[in-house]
Amino acid sequence: MSTKKHPLSNQSVSGADKIVQILADQGVDTLFGYSGGAILPVFDAVFRFNQINKHLDGSDALPMVVPANEQGAGFMASGYARASGKPGVVIVTSGPGATNCVTPIRDAMADSIPMIIISGQVSTGAIGTDAFQEAPVNSLMGSIAKHVFLITDPEKLEATVRTAFFIASSGRPGPVVIDIPKDIQNHVSLFEEDSLLDLSGYKDRIEKISKNKISEAQCSEFYDILKDSKKPLIYAGGGSIHANISEELKALCENLNIPIVTTLMGIGIISTEHKNCLNMLGMHGTAYANYAIDDCDVLIAVGSRFDDRVAGDPPEFAPKAKKIIHFDIDPSEINKVKGVDFYFLGDIKQAIADLDQYHNEHNLGLDFSAWLKECQDNKNKYAMNYDRNSSLIQPYAVIEKINALTKGNAIISTGVGQHQMWAAQYASFHRPRLWLTSGSMGTMGFGLPAAIGAQFARPDALVIDIDGDGSIRMNIGELETASSYNLPIKILLLNNLGDGMVMQWQRMFYQSRMSASDKSLRKKDFIKTAQADGFDLALRVTENKELDSALKQFIEHKGPAFLEVLIDPEASVLPMVPPGQSYKHMVTGDFIPNRYKESDKEVNSSAMF
Repeated sequence: MSTKKHPLSNQSVSGADKIVQILADQGVDTLFGYSGGAILPVFDAVFRFNQINKHLDGSDALPMVVPANEQGAGFMASGYARASGKPGVVIVTSGPGATNCVTPIRDAMADSIPMIIISGQVSTGAIGTDAFQEAPVNSLMGSIAKHVFLITDPEKLEATVRTAFFIASSGRPGPVVIDIPKDIQNHVSLFEEDSLLDLSGYKDRIEKISKNKISEAQCSEFYDILKDSKKPLIYAGGGSIHANISEELKALCENLNIPIVTTLMGIGIISTEHKNCLNMLGMHGTAYANYAIDDCDVLIAVGSRFDDRVAGDPPEFAPKAKKIIHFDIDPSEINKVKGVDFYFLGDIKQAIADLDQYHNEHNLGLDFSAWLKECQDNKNKYAMNYDRNSSLIQPYAVIEKINALTKGNAIISTGVGQHQMWAAQYASFHRPRLWLTSGSMGTMGFGLPAAIGAQFARPDALVIDIDGDGSIRMNIGELETASSYNLPIKILLLNNLGDGMVMQWQRMFYQSRMSASDKSLRKKDFIKTAQADGFDLALRVTENKELDSALKQFIEHKGPAFLEVLIDPEASVLPMVPPGQSYKHMVTGDFIPNRYKESDKEVNSSAMF
């Protein structure tokens, strides 16, 4: 046991100093935040901490990354967390500082991303008086965060901050908000080295689930189901990324020759180029992934939640599956959308490893090679495709060329819209945590700040934000943040002069009435904007013949780079399953074969977006 004395042991220090020291103790190496009156004590404590604690190269031990606004800080912390697997930390002031974080907090909660948000608050005596820059953070955030603390007792400050990290990372991860009045930040008292709040009920539930191991009887039951199967299919979601089960899942797939499909959030759990991988399923999934869902007789859901973008018509989802198996950490997801025949709640990383070991030790000899070959044949027959002879630049081609340069090893973030789906469909990812996107919330403006956060988490990685002209506008002020910190991120703007996904729906379901979505008359010059914000390399491509050389220059540039590509304004995201419909209604267009007759049934224009 280490006997090294804590640097603040038996010292009387301010609450702000305690907060900063605990952040360092938790292994935090980057902070994202914007200052203001109610959080000044903490910002001052960060400054003083960094004066004393320097790295050997002279850099700050706890660098503070300052964005253009607090929403940017939230998404930077989210990008950091998604790329690293560690909680991202945001520090903001009261009132508008906190409320500007509402969207990133909800976004993180929806995608199960661990984050710590520390917000300043007016002094305890002024709470409830509509004081300057006061906002009811506890009430506002309570319904969108995993947990919210309002600290009114200075003696509970340390325990609360430490406990927040435990809550954010345990069980199903999520964002935890700590609202700290200014007088609590200034309160001086002795530093406690290891205090925690008593969360016995929560801890008991979490420990019971996390310590749950799959039994011999459960392993036997699992394989009894597979023995009666001809066409099992693994359906992996974002929970598989959080559980770090890439190697275990890959081994199970390979040993049994079971194909695997992934959700939008599960992309990268197995290499997108692996022979067993059928890529993304769902509304904009590959045709062959959706056909595998239609054909499978056993569906094995791993860290996935049967959301509406996957199971648009739940009774018709996996219609031939005689059995559904579900592995998860969250009890609320079991039987929520689809009834299951077998489930396991607990450490799914160990469970998948134990299942693979059980198969090998008992010489079960299960092999689904014939089914895997059928899926591989479908992958060739119903491959992703587009008009490769068009005189207009096709967005799919741009991403294919990016693949040729990055070899599937780049971290790619996106905004939300068509460009997001094109990246999900056409980009290659050889391992987890390379794909960063706003899934459940679908938040435009996510891509650029998330890329910044990811670059801080992985300074040696190639980080690319694939964005759209509508989405990037939302947080375009963060261009300056990227250049100010001289981050070598690459921003690829696929510009179709409008809100492309909305326009696609308007063409398909609203008789091409482009209400408020056509931005062809907007005056934004993105190249001048990037240059004004300090980008040395800012290029625009308008013709196919310019694309190869521009992309090469863009990727190889040592500093931040910006590339705008004017794409076909009517390029669509295909395949597409209309909302609320089964995969039999999947529209694949002119260049992807469709084994079903494409439905000419008009979708109700009031259907869920």
